[in-house]
Amino acid sequence: MGVPERLADRMSMAEQHEYLRARFSRRTMIRGGAVTLGAVAGGVFVPGAGTAEAATPTRTVGRAEAVDGSYVAPFGRHLAYGNDPRTEISVSWQVPVAVRKPFIRIGAHPQDLSRRIAAEVRTLFTPAGVGASGNHTQYYLHAELTHLKPGRTYYYGVGHEGFDPAAPHLLGTLGTFTTAPAHKAPFTFTAFGDEGVSYHGLANNSLLLGQDPAFHLHAGDIAYADPAGQGKTADTGFDSRIWDQFLAQTESVAKSVPWMPAYGNHDMEAWYSPGGYGGEEARWNLPDNGPDKKNLPGVYSFVYGNTAVISLDANDISFEIPANLGISGGTQTKWLERQLKKYRASADVDFIVVFFHHCAYCTSTAHASEGGVRQEWVPLFEKYTVDLVINGHNHQYERTDVIKAGAVAKKLPIGGTAYPEKDGVVYVTAGAAGRSLYAFTAPLSYEGHENEVESVASFINTKDGKVDETVAWSRVRYLDYSFLRVDVKPAPKGRYATLTVRGIAESGERVDHFTVARRAK
Repeated sequence: MGVPERLADRMSMAEQHEYLRARFSRRTMIRGGAVTLGAVAGGVFVPGAGTAEAATPTRTVGRAEAVDGSYVAPFGRHLAYGNDPRTEISVSWQVPVAVRKPFIRIGAHPQDLSRRIAAEVRTLFTPAGVGASGNHTQYYLHAELTHLKPGRTYYYGVGHEGFDPAAPHLLGTLGTFTTAPAHKAPFTFTAFGDEGVSYHGLANNSLLLGQDPAFHLHAGDIAYADPAGQGKTADTGFDSRIWDQFLAQTESVAKSVPWMPAYGNHDMEAWYSPGGYGGEEARWNLPDNGPDKKNLPGVYSFVYGNTAVISLDANDISFEIPANLGISGGTQTKWLERQLKKYRASADVDFIVVFFHHCAYCTSTAHASEGGVRQEWVPLFEKYTVDLVINGHNHQYERTDVIKAGAVAKKLPIGGTAYPEKDGVVYVTAGAAGRSLYAFTAPLSYEGHENEVESVASFINTKDGKVDETVAWSRVRYLDYSFLRVDVKPAPKGRYATLTVRGIAESGERVDHFTVARRAK
């Protein structure tokens, strides 16, 4: 992306960002195409550049402003929860060129879309020389919907001057979403990591829809616009246009199912902001209840029914890929403990699910386990008896036994049940959503093809480099494209509520299943 490798190796993400800002002048960027009025750094969307500009719809200028809006169709719709999934939803989308007066319509019926709300425009400009493409401007639009009713299905349409989704010939462009219920009720969610743009990603998305999930968790490495994934501006393969393809690919699911991402190493794009997340902030509109919205925009939490979900940014504690190591100054881990303590004490929350990118426990030959996660977060997961940890990073499916203090506390065979309050924590690597697959050192072992081994040779990434280890906790190993389905079933007070977790292959076959049970409050 522009910084010579010999320099990038010695620079932090922030230093690389400043290097590129100096190289690509404001004059060069304005010549390249449309810019956003009021934004800093020559028209690139930069979070925190000015509260007033970021909080209100912006106006774009340039040749694209003359385009007739009736010839421009929105694409790439994706939903996300606000801080309260019962009453808040963000709808985001793209347009290929600048449009006038973008908006969203919403209502309880397709024929009643009278509520019209202006959309915020976040313009992201990538100049030629930053990565693989020429000058490329992306227009991301966002509308925050609040004061919704719990457990209700709403119809919505996105548009702009010249393209009104309420017009009879455009009713086919409408989407729907359903808010979280006000009370505990059964529901399903899905999860995976490392999708990118591919036929396998499309296949998994089709299967996701068939699960009828309330929401979907993406455990990092989202689109792979930066294929190197080292958080370096020298990544010459960077191509911002990949995001256009990715959001179009996932729209079949994300237009109706809130798509909740955590950020991985391939999501650090140093050109846009010092921490590498400026591009992500342009594309996503996530809950803002995390510890540091400026440096850690992908850290947040929400509660759906009886289940609390926490998204973390493992780039902050990664020894393996240290581009953002220590970016939070420890605030993320402190925030995590506060959230775990709060949710474990809540009478409304039975289960806590945590998802992030780098694996706490995995035996892949590629990345294996991250020592920073084991050092900083695993003790908290055990202290507050987290019910399920979901990771990506390694492109395969692997599931552990129940782990406590780094060892097997209880074997968890396929079809078994874990009781976190007394047993420990179960970790699932679900990183086979679409990118090329990795490998295991041990034989595969999955439902219908069990091949139990006593130990597996692996390694862990530490601050001093890779350290070999031999582990006994690798229970299920499957090497093909797959995702997670989790069915949540509440229970009366004192009885066991359950999480039923299934690993589902791209073929639709079940490759793993187990249950997590906890006495309901």
